[in-house]
Amino acid sequence: MFRHQGRGRNYIHNLKLASILSCVAGLVNITGVLSLNTLTTNVTGHFAFFSEQLILTNYKMALIYLWYIGFFLFGASVSGFIVELAAKKKSHNAYIIPICIESIILISAGLLPVSVQIEPSFITVISFALLFAMGLQNALVTKVSKSVVRTTHLTGLFTDLGIEISQLFFYKEAGERVKLHRSIFLKLMIIAGFFIGGIVGGFMFQFFKLQTLLLPAVMLLFALWYDHILLQFYHLKRSLRHDE
Repeated sequence: MFRHQGRGRNYIHNLKLASILSCVAGLVNITGVLSLNTLTTNVTGHFAFFSEQLILTNYKMALIYLWYIGFFLFGASVSGFIVELAAKKKSHNAYIIPICIESIILISAGLLPVSVQIEPSFITVISFALLFAMGLQNALVTKVSKSVVRTTHLTGLFTDLGIEISQLFFYKEAGERVKLHRSIFLKLMIIAGFFIGGIVGGFMFQFFKLQTLLLPAVMLLFALWYDHILLQFYHLKRSLRHDE
């Protein structure tokens, strides 16, 4: 689901990518809200909070919201840089580094002692780290899928979904309708994954608190393992065909 790009990428690859990583984003989002009282998967709300704190002359808090936005942007930039660098070197493994970095961040945050988790200064640092991780993920998914899949926020997705639903009344040709149905289903899968992640994360948080972040980390590592196993299977299949 990560390796295939360009012509080698198909609808099933995007569907797998959307299902897993949207659920990861939902888990991280609800955990950030419940444990840190911070939105960690997008920056739209932080612009509003920044404006509010600026008007209230709470400049310290306004600056923190700017840092939140900056760390998401930084994560996206780092991910984009890694993918572009790998493309220049004709490497197909660019996705491994951003996913590993994201997993390390989630595991590190999830394993922090409870006494550290509730420290105000550490809450801010953890928020920075999670926003950086989500910036990494969003940019990686966007690059790999050629902007077809986005997993960390739903505003634009609902807009596109609404447009495509309206197009159902006008697209009559069979080929166009099949393409439209597939696109709508992909978006519904992303939305469902995000909601499922949020619901599961909400229940888990009652028992595990910030350790809930270990689940999305495991899911990311599973996705890497799955991609590796699938690649080995295809190589074995090709070698057997060649021997025949």
